[in-house]
Amino acid sequence: MLGRCRRRVVVCDLGQPRNRRTTAVHGYLTRDGVAPAEFTELGRRELPVYGVELRRTGVTTVRQGEDRYIVSLSNGSQLEARFLLIATGVIDDLPGISGLEDCYGQSVFHCPYCDGWEWRDRRIAVLGRGVAGVRLALGLKTWSRDVVLCTNGERLDRWRGRLTRNQVGVRTEPIRELDHDGGLLRAVRFERGDPLERDVVFFTTGQHPQSDLAVSLGCTLTHHGTVKTGTLSETNVPRVFVAGDASRDAQFVVVAAAEGVKAAVAINKALQAEELAR
Repeated sequence: MLGRCRRRVVVCDLGQPRNRRTTAVHGYLTRDGVAPAEFTELGRRELPVYGVELRRTGVTTVRQGEDRYIVSLSNGSQLEARFLLIATGVIDDLPGISGLEDCYGQSVFHCPYCDGWEWRDRRIAVLGRGVAGVRLALGLKTWSRDVVLCTNGERLDRWRGRLTRNQVGVRTEPIRELDHDGGLLRAVRFERGDPLERDVVFFTTGQHPQSDLAVSLGCTLTHHGTVKTGTLSETNVPRVFVAGDASRDAQFVVVAAAEGVKAAVAINKALQAEELAR
């Protein structure tokens, strides 16, 4: 969108998105089921038409100059920019359970809205603790009647009644491993007790920003650890915008795209206000 506004734009991208382990993007009209890498490449092919430059490099530091930002890149070069749009996403905090890393993106997921449909009416395990785990387990009843919450060693007396009333099973034993075949889950195995045969695991174990650029610039964070943004993806730091999973809104690809467009329009209007005579 900024390219269509005839703005000079440089995109710095290391090519390590949060969904790179997932087989398909869902919930994006006309692109449902496309592989994340293919989806990204389709977007990159459109950039040259609008003069947008793509650099496959990272950003190491950003410092504020007199009227613009000085951006240092991992290849040793520097850029000067009047505005920054940060879309660096987050990294999921994967628990150190044997087999989970191998299943991540194949039969282990974090978002039921993104992947619940593909596992509808299957045997679902939820990995989580406290109210976050309970909410995820109850929410997954929309997709399957067979849901079991696994707390990995945490007692769950407070919410057990509501889980029971909604026919959600509970296993509180520490988890030893995920038994799988090439990333396809077969069972959750515990330190004690019988294994739990499951087809898929959805987890809620936290996340953290993939980059500390926004924090280093002084952007305010939410209590979830994401950057607090306004309706136009703006932050509390002048000329700094944040879009995508690193921001406060719902973490969907389609939402990230919309946030980017809103930020682009806001940036262009701000530039117009500086350039046009009153």
